Amino acid sequence: MPGLRRARLLTLLLLGALLSADLYFHLWPRVRQRLAAGEAGGCSCPAEAAPGSRESAAKDAAAAAAAASSPAGRSKLQRLFAHPLYGAPERPAEKLLGGGQEALRYCRRKVARWNRRHKMYREERNLTSVSLMQLRLEASWLQFHLGISREALYPRSSPAIDQLLQDMLEFHTISADYSQDEKALLGACDCSQIVKPSGVHLKLVLRFQDFGKAMFKPMRQKREEETPEDFFYFVDFQRHNAEIAAFHLDRILDFRRVPPVVGRLINITKEILEVTKNEILQSVFFVSPASNVCFFAKCPYMCKTEYAVCGNPHLLEGSLSAFLPSLNLAPRISIPNPWIRSYTFAGKEEWEVNPLYCNTVKEVYPYSSGSRLLNIIDMAIFDFLIGNMDRHHYEMFTKFGDDGFLLHLDNARGFGKHSHDEISILAPLIQCCLIKKTTLLRLHLLAQPDYRLSDVMRESLLGDRLTPVLTEPHLLALDRRLQIVLKTVEKCIETSGEDIVVADTKPLEMPAFDRTSPSS
Repeated sequence: MPGLRRARLLTLLLLGALLSADLYFHLWPRVRQRLAAGEAGGCSCPAEAAPGSRESAAKDAAAAAAAASSPAGRSKLQRLFAHPLYGAPERPAEKLLGGGQEALRYCRRKVARWNRRHKMYREERNLTSVSLMQLRLEASWLQFHLGISREALYPRSSPAIDQLLQDMLEFHTISADYSQDEKALLGACDCSQIVKPSGVHLKLVLRFQDFGKAMFKPMRQKREEETPEDFFYFVDFQRHNAEIAAFHLDRILDFRRVPPVVGRLINITKEILEVTKNEILQSVFFVSPASNVCFFAKCPYMCKTEYAVCGNPHLLEGSLSAFLPSLNLAPRISIPNPWIRSYTFAGKEEWEVNPLYCNTVKEVYPYSSGSRLLNIIDMAIFDFLIGNMDRHHYEMFTKFGDDGFLLHLDNARGFGKHSHDEISILAPLIQCCLIKKTTLLRLHLLAQPDYRLSDVMRESLLGDRLTPVLTEPHLLALDRRLQIVLKTVEKCIETSGEDIVVADTKPLEMPAFDRTSPSS
């Protein structure tokens, strides 16, 4: 009996201690918060985020986007996409993959081969077998591929694109490797002039649970860091947030030539190291003195741990760009940009010293007729707005011939300097004095206060998980650069006339000219 009473006493003491702890650590702080709120005049607002913090910047961006909304409740971005320039019905266009039957057969073969190789890999290592991969016809990446047409990479109001962005954000990865398509492209073009910095840049191909693929580019520098003044454009860092912002800008301009891109926090241990079968990729992972997991590029030059990217300790920001259809299904050609830069530390290209260079370009097919030159100028305007000087080549789907649209790929060197406008990027527009009528109309629309470019970009980027994607100075630089583009067009019109400068989207017939007089 004495032992039983002692046990009951201990139980009561333990319960009393737990109750006291609960009162002290849970109830009392709430009481103090209520009392403090009462002393402050009854305000129970949550504490503000510290100035300059990620949370504070996100709140500021959200407030700015809310302020940009119309009284009717529709935001500037919604009103922009409802404008007749964007809301007009799209005409049926030739599909890249035709009816899609060949593409489906190809994808089924790829899935079957993946299952065989994956099964053999796990058996060789005595790993637990997993269920076989199944190709789902409703997969967002497949619907994206089937929706590519002669007009653009995706229709204006495509539910598949929004679903694809969400899937790339949420689906877990099943493999990580280097890009095979990229190697094939490099073998199909002469890239000897391109300076490739040794190991500073790093990108991987991630495959998701639905068999879709995306190009992963990790965070290399903070958003508020500007490119140093002494950096050449071909040794500049590649910025993951530039890839994200370029996709949003491309959609706002209604070009739709940038594949869908989303920002994501990647667990580089679980989602890269533990799922890759590539022993070279496995070998470049290490743990830093700060106990962060890091990895670096493997290449034949100076790839060192100094160029590594590191998680915190495992999580790392990055951009995920959706893959285009395989080159076996949809061959692409890589063509040198007529306004290619000199990828050396000294020297200039002809266009940099000859103001009449466009007349020379117009003598060469396919720039002498058709829409290719107009598409080059579209690309130059896009690159000027983002500040990308690194457009040495452009790519096209061979199926659509010489009048197909240009793919605006690899935009990671954009948004490096918000304080500098590189006018030389606009050389195609300045020297040729040509612009599509539809492009000019949209640029004028985005210069109006009701559809201001910085406002609609800010609002669009709020939908990305890594918001704020761009700093405020970069957003404001878009407005400034847009005015420069419009003033350039105005100057051309004053010199040559609107009928010559502003071209319909129908194929061009170049006027007669001579190589010793300015282009018209």
